[in-house]
Order: sequence, then structure tokens, then C-alpha cells
Amino acid sequence: MERRLAAIMATDVVGYSRLIRADEEGTLVALKALRADLIDPRIAERHGRIVKLMGDGMLVEFPSVVDAVHAAMETQQAVAEYNANLAEDKRLVLRIGINLGDVVIDGDDIQGDGVNVAARLEGLAEPGGICVSWAVYDQVRDRTNFPFEDMGEQQVKRSEEHTSELQSRRNLVCRLLLAKHTPPPPRSSLLLRSH
Repeated sequence: MERRLAAIMATDVVGYSRLIRADEEGTLVALKALRADLIDPRIAERHGRIVKLMGDGMLVEFPSVVDAVHAAMETQQAVAEYNANLAEDKRLVLRIGINLGDVVIDGDDIQGDGVNVAARLEGLAEPGGICVSWAVYDQVRDRTNFPFEDMGEQQVKRSEEHTSELQSRRNLVCRLLLAKHTPPPPRSSLLLRSH
């Protein structure tokens, strides 16, 4: 079984089922355009590989965790700008989770706990936000200017048998110094917002 360490980004569209029920064709066309025009180019610019698309979700692998965080932030900023001129019921808003972990290689697919944690972190992100694991924060805190804010302990299901407590951080816009001077708790997860 081949394994490697990777930065894994999981994305999901907030309220996708509601959007599909209201306007299936329009939503599908809008999502396809959003991916082609805004999301996929930012992933490619940061050397990411789209592993798979799952309806409104996407799983992406990056060789660099710094690139993963930049791609996520740039994507959220671009999507927010795109949505600014749309009616609220037509907006496609993303949640993004990023983890740094061991993955199992299965052909072109990746699997394993590292992928599962990224998906759980995506579920913790606020609409338009980014939630990252402590491992990600530990690697990017001195390599980016993005601020983070503590979310407190979070319970996430890692598998059918295991539940893991994740410490979390959420960003405070323009408050990077606070994050740098506050001693971090062990094994934390972070939330990074793009606005």
C-alpha cells in the first residue's frame, strides 16, 4: 500500500440541495462556470490536483500546505467577489477544510484518515470560511500573513469507531499578531476566513 504526506483540501457548496431544488439547471450551469473560471485556475496556479468531484464537493491534493492555504484563501476571495452582484438566493458559497496528513494512494484517488479529517474540517467551516487543522497552522503560521482565531475544542468523527477532539482557531481579520503571541494549544484546528 503506497502512502504519502499531502495537504488535502475539501470543499462543499453551502445549501446546495436548496439551490438545486429551486433551479437545478441554473445551479449546475453556475457551479460549472464557477469551477472553470474561478476555482480550478486558482488550484492549478498553486500546483493542486483535483482528485475528484462529488456533486457540489471537491477533493484536492497539494504537495505544499502553504500553496493549499493560499489557493483556499484566493478561491474564497474570488467567490465572494463573484457573489457580490448576485441575488442572495443565487449565490454559491463555499466551505473549505484543509488538513495535512498521511494519505493512501489508490490509483488516481487518495483515501485514509488524512482525507477524512479534511472533510470533517470543511463541515466546521463557516459559510465563506476555511477551517484548517493544527498541522496546517503549524506549517503556515510563519509563511503567510493570514490571521487565525481560536474556535475552541471541536468533536469530529474520524471513523465509525473513533471520535477525535480537535482544538480549533478561527481568524480575526488583521489580527495575525494575536495568533503569533498566543501560545497555541496542542493538536489544534484552525478556521481561516477570507473576509
